[in-house]
Amino acid sequence: MATHLPRPDLFELPEDLIYLDGNSLGPLPKHAGARASDVIAREWGDQLIRAWNSAGWMALPAKVGSRIAGLIGAADGSVATGDTLSIKVYQALAAALNMRPDRRVILSDDGNFPTDLYMAEGLIRTLDKGYVLKTPTPEDVLSELTDDVAVVMLTHVDYRTGRLHDMQAVTQAVHDAGAVMIWDLAHSAGALPVDLTASNAEFAVGCTYKYLNGGPGAPAFIYVRPDIVLDLQPVLSGWLGHDAPFAMERHYRPAMSTERLRVGTPSVVQLSILDAALDVWDGVDLHDVRAASIQLSERFISEVEARCPMLTLASPRDPNLRGSQVSFAFEHGYPAMQALIDRGVIGDFRQPNIMRFGFTPLYISEADVVRAAEILENVMTTEAWRDPKYQTVSRVT
Repeated sequence: MATHLPRPDLFELPEDLIYLDGNSLGPLPKHAGARASDVIAREWGDQLIRAWNSAGWMALPAKVGSRIAGLIGAADGSVATGDTLSIKVYQALAAALNMRPDRRVILSDDGNFPTDLYMAEGLIRTLDKGYVLKTPTPEDVLSELTDDVAVVMLTHVDYRTGRLHDMQAVTQAVHDAGAVMIWDLAHSAGALPVDLTASNAEFAVGCTYKYLNGGPGAPAFIYVRPDIVLDLQPVLSGWLGHDAPFAMERHYRPAMSTERLRVGTPSVVQLSILDAALDVWDGVDLHDVRAASIQLSERFISEVEARCPMLTLASPRDPNLRGSQVSFAFEHGYPAMQALIDRGVIGDFRQPNIMRFGFTPLYISEADVVRAAEILENVMTTEAWRDPKYQTVSRVT
């Protein structure tokens, strides 16, 4: 049965505002705020430290991980939650390099999200074993696969353009070359169907504050293919990744599951919010979400290209080659986006000239898309973006 979309009644969304930035920060699910209040007032306030047991705080990371696993085609128990995406990238990359000790190349692409590349560079410096990071264009990644490549680390959906890698084909090519595969699902989880089990990738990481609506600072996740997890020696051997944290043993002994990739004390309030936010996915088929996303993005492209010829489509035109976002290039993209936001349509900007729009069918309708294009047309044809108040660049763009 097809999922009924959109369902804006499940979210706290201001009236007269069209939110096309869920690919950067998802809106607040209505019941998530109540869950946070309950955790703070009743669990923490009344139960104090007893809540680690009585309210199930210690089990929360695994519980939430299993809920995320169901949205990314992963086996139950194969996803650990906590920390930040940068930390999870570091863990996955270090583990992958240990799996191929005789190889010295980390292969990514020049469109990868900067933090992934920064973490790779930092790990290379720390290890000081002659590792090299190569970043060809996304189109040239597979041609760079050689016997020297230890690991390929790619973001499934490009954060700027929405370009979509073929997970199955790329992973197969990487394995044929004898390398390990890491996927960053930051712009995929909750946006389109993902089947990590079918892909056979060794690792995947992701954040939960975009399409999964976990809130600012929501914990990240890491997936490890079940057949390899017990062979991994975590580079960050935190006490909650220990097999028996409260045994307080002198030396580290990793948990006998993906839980060994936990590091520090879980962020209980944030995890509780995320747990509540995931309720909006109950009964939702991601294939329905994907079909609706394509319909919305195709309509938006058609409307914008007809109304705003000064903008250039920066995303792949074929909807099967992009994620759940559409980007347009414009020389004055930053002030134009600020003018658009000032008129009730929220997207965002990415350097050097990208106006970015996310399409989240859980709360965006086709009428929203058409109205957003009409307002964008007004901004562009009147050159409202030239107003001096839109020229000051904020810290967060």
